[in-house]
Amino acid sequence: MSDAETTAGPGAPRGGPDQLDEALLAALFTQSAVGLGVLDPQLRLVRANSLVEGEDVGEYIGHRFTEAFRLDDPDGTEQLMKRVLAGEGPARDHLVRGRLRRIPGDREFLVSVYRLDGPGGPGAPALGLLVAVVDVTERQRARARNAALAAVRDAVGGSLDVAATCRSFAEALVPGFADLAVVEVVDDVLRGADPPVGPLPPGTPLRRAASGRCDAFRDTAEGAGEGGARERSGVTRRLAARTPYALATTDLRARLVPLGPDNPWPATDPDGARAVAETGAHSLIVVPLTLRGAVLGLVSLYRCGAAEPFDEDDVSLAVSAATRAALGIDNARRYEREHIIASTVQRRLLPQAERQQAAVDTAHVLLPGRDSGCWFDTIALSGARTALVVGGVAGEGLQSAIAMGQLRTVIQALAGLDLEPEEVLARLKDTADRLADERAALPPADALQSEPMSAGCVYGVYDPFTRTCTVARAGHPAPLIVGPDGRAVALDVPEGPGLFSTDSALFAPATVTLEVGSLLAFCTAELLSGDRAAERITETLARPGRSLQQLGDDIVYALPDDTRSAGAALLLARTGTVSDHLVATWDLAQDPTTPATARVLVRDRLQGWGLGEDTVEATELIVSELVTNAVRYGTPPLRLRLLLDSTLTCEVHDGSTASPHLRHARTVDEGGRGLFIVSRLASHWGARHGPDGKVLWTEQDLPEDERNGAGGER
Repeated sequence: MSDAETTAGPGAPRGGPDQLDEALLAALFTQSAVGLGVLDPQLRLVRANSLVEGEDVGEYIGHRFTEAFRLDDPDGTEQLMKRVLAGEGPARDHLVRGRLRRIPGDREFLVSVYRLDGPGGPGAPALGLLVAVVDVTERQRARARNAALAAVRDAVGGSLDVAATCRSFAEALVPGFADLAVVEVVDDVLRGADPPVGPLPPGTPLRRAASGRCDAFRDTAEGAGEGGARERSGVTRRLAARTPYALATTDLRARLVPLGPDNPWPATDPDGARAVAETGAHSLIVVPLTLRGAVLGLVSLYRCGAAEPFDEDDVSLAVSAATRAALGIDNARRYEREHIIASTVQRRLLPQAERQQAAVDTAHVLLPGRDSGCWFDTIALSGARTALVVGGVAGEGLQSAIAMGQLRTVIQALAGLDLEPEEVLARLKDTADRLADERAALPPADALQSEPMSAGCVYGVYDPFTRTCTVARAGHPAPLIVGPDGRAVALDVPEGPGLFSTDSALFAPATVTLEVGSLLAFCTAELLSGDRAAERITETLARPGRSLQQLGDDIVYALPDDTRSAGAALLLARTGTVSDHLVATWDLAQDPTTPATARVLVRDRLQGWGLGEDTVEATELIVSELVTNAVRYGTPPLRLRLLLDSTLTCEVHDGSTASPHLRHARTVDEGGRGLFIVSRLASHWGARHGPDGKVLWTEQDLPEDERNGAGGER
């Protein structure tokens, strides 16, 4: 047996080692699916198979590898090859970018480099290098498409703002899929209207909602016309006829459009043609944003410069991405529409103008946002008192606004009953419990049935005669108080249960005596969230020389951004007192002659205030009936008080807790007509109770001339 046969083994092919090596090389260079090249120590190609399908190998022989493939980073690749040549080990799967002579566009290759050792082994000078090349351009493109689609899925749908959704969509496609992306939405859709059914009528305005630009084109992308990427967001355009943009919104089909000097359509769209030329765009995909046959807008994707043109696979991806974006935009549009309706309802249910109170100056700030259940109110009560109310229903949308309106209406009705703050909230919670039961009784298929309800409210009453403010709260922050000297006033109000909670604990009030000129801030919880929120508000309220509205604005200026997006309500009140010359008070005897005495006192005072005879006579009769009732059925002490403001208030206090009630006397009855007469002469009347008895009160509307001129200077 020969030496060659011994070395090769009994099952080896016939022939010597040289013949076997030659056969192996021939098989590798003619049949391998991987591109192979042999480089000499100067990194020039001396032998190669078809490194890339469709390329002529002969054109590469004798050229340096980096020149043959025209790599983007030739120096880095040559340094890699020199390290392998020096014996530092092979380099496997090195990704490089370059261009070939006969195949247009950028290509991506995985390059592996191996050292060819000389006869002396690894320590001897190398004979050259073996380079394995795999064209992974299509693989990388498919990976980029999948990454772009995944980016769209991750980015789109997380916001309920149409503009933010469009912006996220454009940014997800740039730069991984396109160099420039423009998202336009039908103008009415941005305003919350239903999208029109396709095809779009001629002249339908589209508004630029978002655009995305890679860094290479950011400088040249500012300010372009309607066809390119230089149009700024917010600009509205009407599509020029006989352009890919107009056709895509007509037949609702995506279009792959090569851009070049031979295109006929730019002649009908000079602004678009100019923008395309300025950005160097050479490939365009136009995709309509459609959902269930309705057209929401249009997406335009561009590739510029040396980027590979779009192909049909890219169109398929663009259509899938646009479908996802259309769903996100439609969800945001629906939310925007409901938010607009809820905000409108909220505005209509809130006070439409500042209400002038007898001894309190007020101002409010309502921040629009997601929370459409905030409300505030100032309610004039008898005896020149004022109820200050702030509350909020948790949640977003129309249902929160409706619940807010129901609670606000109830609390206004309860305030008119002259109840104490804790009683008002207790009855308000009863109403809230009934509303919660009604919601729980809805059919299971109703989405509202399983939606929890939560609300809070703070209710305070300021009395200018005692200068006290009595507050109760239901799952809501207590008001902040700053005295006229700028120091915070402590008000420890026990927190009662929320209005829709299952907690049945009682509400406990707190009362504080205030100096004239003190400031009260009733806030929703959003304003008091964050570090030092309460301190920040009290410091703002302590600023001298600022009006209430200016103070409210200052508080808003200092808020964190997230508070403004959530929405909030703020009610400010500056306490005052009633001028002495507009109030008259008499202590009366518990005597049958007292009604006559009261009539004389009233006539004298009203004439001194300059009120007309009709008002004087009506007030005499009202006071006579109220005092007679107190003398006959009440207990001492007996007190009469007149208060002149925009209305004329009469109050009769006695020590009895029994309340009279209105009777409708029959024709033959000799009594029972007193309160009936009072109810006819007064605009409003009622009774309120306190620890030392009750007060019967009436309010009379004054004629315009008496309201403006009575009482002299106020």
